[in-house]
Amino acid sequence: MHKPNSAIERIKNHLAYKLGKVMIDFSHQRNNYKYGGGYIALFKKLYKIKKQHKKEQKIYQQTIQVFPQLKYPNLETCSDYEQALKYKFHLSYMLGEVLIQTFQNLHKGSMFKLAKNIKKANKEFKIFKEIFNNFAKLSPNIIKIISKNKQAFLKELPRIQNVLKIHQDYQPILDNIFHNFNYFIQKFNLIEEWLLSNDFNEKYKKENHPYPSLLDPKKLNDEKEKINYKNIPAELAWEINLPLPDNYEFVYPLFGLSGGGALSSFFQKCGLNMHYDFHRSFLKSYYLNYNLFKERHRNNILYYTEWGLNTLYREKFLSLFLKKVIILFLVRDPISRLKTAVNHHTNNPDKDVRLFNLSSDFNKILNCKKYGTSIVGKFANAPMIEYLNFWFFTDRWFLYNSLLSSIRNFEVFYIDMEEIKPAKAFDTMCDLANKFGFKKPTDKKFFEGVMNGDFLGILPFTLYIHSKDIDNVYSLMKSYENLSSLKDNDGIHLQITSTNLVEFYKQSKEYINFTKEFFDKPLKYENLGIFLKPQEFGRLKQDSKLFDVTKRYLNNFIEALEERIDLEKAKLFKEKDVLNYLKENKELRVKLKNILDKELVHIKQHRPDIVASWKYYQEFEKMCKELDDGDIYEKDL
Repeated sequence: MHKPNSAIERIKNHLAYKLGKVMIDFSHQRNNYKYGGGYIALFKKLYKIKKQHKKEQKIYQQTIQVFPQLKYPNLETCSDYEQALKYKFHLSYMLGEVLIQTFQNLHKGSMFKLAKNIKKANKEFKIFKEIFNNFAKLSPNIIKIISKNKQAFLKELPRIQNVLKIHQDYQPILDNIFHNFNYFIQKFNLIEEWLLSNDFNEKYKKENHPYPSLLDPKKLNDEKEKINYKNIPAELAWEINLPLPDNYEFVYPLFGLSGGGALSSFFQKCGLNMHYDFHRSFLKSYYLNYNLFKERHRNNILYYTEWGLNTLYREKFLSLFLKKVIILFLVRDPISRLKTAVNHHTNNPDKDVRLFNLSSDFNKILNCKKYGTSIVGKFANAPMIEYLNFWFFTDRWFLYNSLLSSIRNFEVFYIDMEEIKPAKAFDTMCDLANKFGFKKPTDKKFFEGVMNGDFLGILPFTLYIHSKDIDNVYSLMKSYENLSSLKDNDGIHLQITSTNLVEFYKQSKEYINFTKEFFDKPLKYENLGIFLKPQEFGRLKQDSKLFDVTKRYLNNFIEALEERIDLEKAKLFKEKDVLNYLKENKELRVKLKNILDKELVHIKQHRPDIVASWKYYQEFEKMCKELDDGDIYEKDL
């Protein structure tokens, strides 16, 4: 074969194509034959081609056994594969397929059906030709799509044509149909009923919804239906644009830099279900929420991460919120958010040790907090005010108004970060419980704790206690670190963390606070604690010597931890530092002004009291007026 890398040449070299071409040539020339001699010549020629083709295939198989590198690539990998598919719908190929099937089934009397099957192939050829001419504009991949579903397509052709014709002016549903054509054919009766319904017309077509569902969401929420959310995997649901199951109470987008971790832990404490993570992938957010909601547990929150640099699939994800519920926006003074941004920590990539033993130098372990810089992969020992520039590469940190324009007709409930600080958090959660109908909190002390605060970037740690280290406990006078005990399985895991983090990571039922057993006076930070499983604490108490050295190590560790926290706190910038930097950087100042003018429109209209309470934002507005009065901002254009 001359061009084995060409899919077109290989299809044209297929036995079916060659046999069919002879048939067509014969039909054009049969008037030249007399007394049936033409049919004899035809069958001789067909037999000769079939014999030659078989011989060529045998030679090819023998060749690649000796020279496997000469094996032809898979047809699908050829660069012209998609263009080549149309040759499978040529009359030559379709007639050839009929002949091959006839030859294979001679013992079943297939020769008597040959004329009928040839007539059928001619008819199907004309049908496909018409389809490709009419529907090529609806989907450029129409040939590729139908080639995988040829007979199923023909079976339901009139009804399929009707659906496509009715929706020929609604491209999103056509895209969905052709993208999922196998599924469309398999579930055609169900899909047809939905696409021809008034509900589909009202909810999707009239709205020109960009991501119309291929199935009726109302039926999918009913577990009595044969096909429902429970038996449709999340991956397929995403492909066919299924809205998320309606089993959630409200939507909670996390914008970052606003106390979202604390509020999330408060929700969990009140028995609400959510998938809290920092993956920043809208596709993964859909999968996680879909799988949570379809299990029909009660008290679910539709949570996802709105902040970050990832925008892939965002529009589609937001378009798949069908249930009209309240969207809860946790907001904060923008300048305070930027202060947190510029102070943003990262873990020490070289020295971030979260698991250690009694021989470990805790001073080295506590040197775990680093700070971001404007250079990817570079970290600093202290925050840099210039890092503020990094946060302006995108406007995705302030997408309040943009989000609302993407998900129309939703009611918004604003809550300011000040309302979830320790002094007010418990009362705020009681108010939210009344509004959203979840269980009111009872553990007031928990809500008076701080989720991250001064511990951010430092906690949590795990001390692995093992009798092997009892004579090699770290002290300032000597240090012979030996981590071999970490490989043993019979030690005790002791967590040094905060009450709120234990709750947040859903460990509160497993780990108990034993702080008072190790310290003779209260710790400086009330929310800091020593947590163990009760059975492991019992084991530790039984070994009095191991308990005593652990207690001594922990007292020294916590003293060093408190000093490290004070050291890190002293490095941090304040809101005034952010304002001063913006004062000296007009380009950055104007950019922020334009972003906030656009994104704070809704909250200024509906909660002007919150905006008025933002002390540093008001100072920023005043600064812009004084420094840039007369400048043209985007809102003026």
